[in-house]
Amino acid sequence: MSLLATAGAASAASAADVSRASFGKANGRDVEAITLSNAAGMKTRIITYGAAVQSLIIPDRDGHMDDVALGHSTIEPYLAKPQFFGATVGRVANRIARGRFVLDGKTYQTPVNDGVNSLHGGSKGFDKVIWEVVSVKSGPSASVTLRYVSPDGDQGYPGTLTTIATYSLDEKNQLTIDYTATTDKPTVVNLSNHTYWNLAGEGSPLGAMGHLLTIPADYYTPTDAGAIPTGELRPVAGTVFDFRKPTPIGARVRDASEEQIRFGKGYDHNWVVDRKIAAQPRLMLRVEEPVHGRVMEVLSNQPGVQFYSGNFLDATSSGKAGHLYRQGDAIVIEPQMFPDTPNQPAFGSVRLDPGQTYHNIIVLRFSTAPAR
Repeated sequence: MSLLATAGAASAASAADVSRASFGKANGRDVEAITLSNAAGMKTRIITYGAAVQSLIIPDRDGHMDDVALGHSTIEPYLAKPQFFGATVGRVANRIARGRFVLDGKTYQTPVNDGVNSLHGGSKGFDKVIWEVVSVKSGPSASVTLRYVSPDGDQGYPGTLTTIATYSLDEKNQLTIDYTATTDKPTVVNLSNHTYWNLAGEGSPLGAMGHLLTIPADYYTPTDAGAIPTGELRPVAGTVFDFRKPTPIGARVRDASEEQIRFGKGYDHNWVVDRKIAAQPRLMLRVEEPVHGRVMEVLSNQPGVQFYSGNFLDATSSGKAGHLYRQGDAIVIEPQMFPDTPNQPAFGSVRLDPGQTYHNIIVLRFSTAPAR
């Protein structure tokens, strides 16, 4: 075989690949599953319902493969008990106080679906719709691009919003989630991904509270009892929110002396990594599962990261391995603008005007660490 042919064969062998299959029906419409895989054995499955991560399989330090994303094997549980498993959340991720915001002097009301507040876009946010497959690609990285067009007035939000979500898997075990959006009227946008992660495996009895968490942030945004930020940027130093050095999540997650922990029944807060959107993704968070050695680094161009310790998983649903999902079995990491930003201009702005493009790029880097 010639050197050219050998190089071509090696390139083909190392190319990331993509495949498509049916994942059932939702409301009479077909739901598709797109699987991205690489030569290292990493594999992720994206479903068009909610543009969601249905599974993500990666090796541990000994090469053993596990699915580390919570979810279901069929579409029916996603419909029967929506829990944002793996989903794209929007138009506005996180919470809006009382579901109301003012834009150009007009008050808009979105559905109240989290106590008195609106959560993740309302009662039928982007997690509960079927996205269109725009393209799939193999090559140095495998990708799927999905699109959803949210009409003017959808869930009370102004403007027709066209949202693109591209999932790309490369040969370095890096999954990139790239969100963009455009509008035909002034509106508000804050998209993120809501995958529940357990780096020990989604069916592992270890849960996620032994994971070592690092968040390079000096401040976080404390909330009221309804999980709406008070507006304060509070130093993490000397508090249970200080993860500037690797710390087990479970070490302080039940500290009843901390009012913020009592409010959220654990961690469900935004950390201030920066005050502005960055030109390039920067490290938001690192998590390591010490028993199996899996490591996930999360990078994004967004200024905040919501970290949620799975406080409301209540054993009323089971996952792909047939295990009940209980409190603390997984964590959620959502790079985004700060919660309730539409009502708190000191946090910045989530406004999007015609001619502008919203952009949130999330990079998930997977690797392994030696035994401690």
